[in-house]
Amino acid sequence: MLPADAITFQSTPLAQVHAAGSRAGAPGLLSLLGPAWAELAFWLLFPGFFAYQTLLGLGLIRAYLGGYFAWISLLMLAPLLLSYLLRMRAHSWRVHRVDVAWLAFLAYYAAIIVLHMGLAGGGATSHHTLGLLYMFVLFVIFKTLDFESKRFQVTLLASLAAMSAVVFAYAVDGTFYLAALGAARDPESVATYQGFSRSYLLPMVVLLACTRRAALRWALYALGLPTLYINTARSEFGALLFLIPLFELHAARSRLAMLVLMAGAIMLLQLNLDALVAAVPGNRTLELLDLSHSTSASARHALTEQALRTIADHPILGDYGSYPSGRYAHNILSAWVDLGLLGFAALLALLLYPLTHLAIHGYLLGGRTSRDHRFLLAWSLLASTLLLLCLSHFFSDMLIGAALGAYARYRAGD
Repeated sequence: MLPADAITFQSTPLAQVHAAGSRAGAPGLLSLLGPAWAELAFWLLFPGFFAYQTLLGLGLIRAYLGGYFAWISLLMLAPLLLSYLLRMRAHSWRVHRVDVAWLAFLAYYAAIIVLHMGLAGGGATSHHTLGLLYMFVLFVIFKTLDFESKRFQVTLLASLAAMSAVVFAYAVDGTFYLAALGAARDPESVATYQGFSRSYLLPMVVLLACTRRAALRWALYALGLPTLYINTARSEFGALLFLIPLFELHAARSRLAMLVLMAGAIMLLQLNLDALVAAVPGNRTLELLDLSHSTSASARHALTEQALRTIADHPILGDYGSYPSGRYAHNILSAWVDLGLLGFAALLALLLYPLTHLAIHGYLLGGRTSRDHRFLLAWSLLASTLLLLCLSHFFSDMLIGAALGAYARYRAGD
């Protein structure tokens, strides 16, 4: 349970004296190291990653920063951590229970990594350590960034248009995959479709959650769906399709009328599905219509069965890193395998409680903040993250940090 109450850490008399003596300079420092750093990190990690990987894939630069995301996350960790601590100090060290629960989970995760360091094979330690880093960094970004800034939104719209232009311009036979062009000088560092789709989907969800204009939302749908389709990111394409009804239901004045319209749209789509499929270029995204022909889906099913066997053999503690490199379950069961029953239950609670709270207050009780962009951002990120965790993503997915950071900001009322 994550009630809205805050936990207050009592400072010592010496700390109180120090805080009183330096309080005058704290707001300025907080402003310097607060939302501005979070915004910089957001640009570097998402549109920046897309730009770097595009230049890398086209052979215009060398892989000076490797795959880029890890180095940038490490670079931004110190200022983001400092801004988070300063934010706590500005609120008299009051920490909301959402933050406490999330940080406790991360501490548990870190303890599991340390206890198994050197014992697990397949690069599990480095993989999990980076996952821990990404989840914390994304939590701080989405906890502190002012997404409602008009300048931010206009720049984000321009960056999404630029990313879509790159996908359309360099697609070959209906598929965008820069490594296949053969131009990269360091092809091993070029991201797969998953990295590009992540850098596109998260900014898209942010902008959709923050815009109040129906015309702009539908323009973004018309831009985003073809981009993710050509990028062949089936999970992210499905996530955006899943989110469209959520956004429109939230924006509708009459939700009952919107549900009727959605049902009609689904029936119309089913009737014209064959014609629609014939009109688009064929690529692996179409495997969503029949996963029995997908080798990737078959492989993931086998990995899920392997995870279930591991859970049956080690139901309480799991069996951390017991799989070859990359051969983990591509769903939330991976948490049970690596973190045991406690870690799995904690992760489920961290996601399901906020979703239940938002559903009750936003749709059943109709609270006054349910139309706020902070509500919609938290709701959409939590819903899509849980969907992706059930279908294809590993339990250390960075989207979890983003979703809980957005929820923490909503509960704090910042």
